Amino acid sequence: MFKRMKEDMDVVFEQDPAARTYFEVFLTYSGLHAIWSHRVAHAFYNKKLFFISRSISQVSRFFTGIEIHPGAQIGRRFFIDHGMGVVIGETCEIGDNVTVFQGVTLGGTGKEKGKRHPTIKDNALISTGAKVLGSITIGASAKVGGGSVVLKDVPDHSTVVGIPGHVVVQNGEKVRRDLDHHKIPDPVEDRCAKLQQEIDELKAEIAELKEGKVYVD
Repeated sequence: MFKRMKEDMDVVFEQDPAARTYFEVFLTYSGLHAIWSHRVAHAFYNKKLFFISRSISQVSRFFTGIEIHPGAQIGRRFFIDHGMGVVIGETCEIGDNVTVFQGVTLGGTGKEKGKRHPTIKDNALISTGAKVLGSITIGASAKVGGGSVVLKDVPDHSTVVGIPGHVVVQNGEKVRRDLDHHKIPDPVEDRCAKLQQEIDELKAEIAELKEGKVYVD
């Protein structure tokens, strides 16, 4: 158990440049507290002690601002940065080395039964405020841009952004895991830039017509 806790804290030092000492991380990182509480709740959940498991998860939610259903399956070296507002549903399956930022929802889309929450594969990164909804799969080493709403599967080694989310990068190479989740292409901004360029060109043509520099047969 202590080896696993040490591993969790090592991930904090790898991912968060603000981390200074193990003592500080142990006492002040709510993401760690939520993960550790979840392991206890999940153990009770597996023994079908649902009320106890849910009570533990709700107490953890009160103190950390992070809600993880005790039924969720979470792999090793899971890192929740800041964490306030993170929600992880009952049938979520999260692989190893996954990073999640504040405000992320891994939720369902309705009242369907069975597998109704996302599967997040190894090395994925879910950026600030992203909503991943339904029984979909976020591929290995994939990135979900901040504020995106993802309703369909995301292939491995891809980047998805937008509302609804769509893939903007897929080159077959592993996406580097870092904290530069703000440096992700914005297709809406790109389209607006193209439209502005076309408007500028049309204005120039109209100006030339008014000046008599362009003759139309």
